[in-house]
Amino acid sequence: MATTFLEQTRSLHEDLERLERIIVKDYKQEAKGHKEKLQQNHRVRQRMDEMQQVARKLMRVYDDDSEESKHRKEEIAALGASNPTAVYSKFYDRLKELREYHKRFPVLDVSAAEDDSAMLTEEPKLDFSGEEGLGRYLDLHELHRTFTNAKFGRQCDYLEYLGGLADFGSIARDKKLARPYRQYLQQLLDYLVSFYERTQPLAQLSKQLDRIQAETEQAFQQGQLPGWEDRGVGGPGAEAADVAKQLSVDLQTFDSVDELETMGPEQLKDKLAQLGLKCGGTVRQRAERLYALKGRSLEQLDAKMFAKGKAVAAVRSEQEMQQTQQLALSVVQLEAQVSRLAELLANVISDTKGRVEKKQAQTYEEMLAELEEAEGDAALDADDDEEDEYVYNPLKLPLGW
Repeated sequence: MATTFLEQTRSLHEDLERLERIIVKDYKQEAKGHKEKLQQNHRVRQRMDEMQQVARKLMRVYDDDSEESKHRKEEIAALGASNPTAVYSKFYDRLKELREYHKRFPVLDVSAAEDDSAMLTEEPKLDFSGEEGLGRYLDLHELHRTFTNAKFGRQCDYLEYLGGLADFGSIARDKKLARPYRQYLQQLLDYLVSFYERTQPLAQLSKQLDRIQAETEQAFQQGQLPGWEDRGVGGPGAEAADVAKQLSVDLQTFDSVDELETMGPEQLKDKLAQLGLKCGGTVRQRAERLYALKGRSLEQLDAKMFAKGKAVAAVRSEQEMQQTQQLALSVVQLEAQVSRLAELLANVISDTKGRVEKKQAQTYEEMLAELEEAEGDAALDADDDEEDEYVYNPLKLPLGW
């Protein structure tokens, strides 16, 4: 019956109040068990999303610059027409519309309250894997395999990986700036965000992550982040410069590249890696790169001689330095967000570690027994409502007959 724009606006306000009442009714229901509480929070989240959609429509109605606001003002102006005869004509036109509406829908009962029982008993789908146990534990097995097989990672068991989930200090900078590490961080962040939103549907996680990104960028640009004081454009650093200075003196004992080849391929490779220079190729090529440092500093070498991301700032172009700085900023922001989520999920990580330790000590038969016990507990939770109901029986008559 919302034929006018004002009636549509009133209907939106009514929907908003109705959704608020449904949320209050839902919270008045006692949720028993982990699963019921999780479903209740997801129901409330759905109602809040619906309220936001309605509120956006109302904001457009009351926005003076919107098209909807113009229609509202026109209808209000029409109600108070300067011509008295026009007021009556508007009234009778509206009355005619109402009569025609009730002729089309003669049995419509608008006095009865709407039934909200279906919305209060709705069971939202809880999208969890079997390993996650309805949000009690993390399932990071795939990311663990990625970490152990990557160049930036190391060989460790699943329990050790969970313990150092947000420990990024042991990874070298050149490996952090590589694409595989950024992809791994993004996948880890996406999973943790998804898990947190599924287990805490009412939390405002996006605002926290946005604030962390802004704070991290500010600290990064000011050079206040530990390990990133040079904002990622410092090249090999002071340690490599000291090695180059000492090596330049040692190279004075060699008169040619042929003599330098006698050091052997592995020793040449180690020296080049310490300096941030390319360490591949034949023994001759390695010796030529190292011999080029004789009597010179790292800043005097050609930028093409350095490994990717390891050239000192003096031999790099402004564009290369800006690209490296952007890569470094994206890495530290991802690391900061993962660290924050690891803090929020500290209890879940601890429970996951405990479960892994327990499973490692269990036999196959014990695992099956635990699974059957968990299924039985779920069935008992479904019958709790019937068992907890008080039965009035003053004469102590036997029940269940």
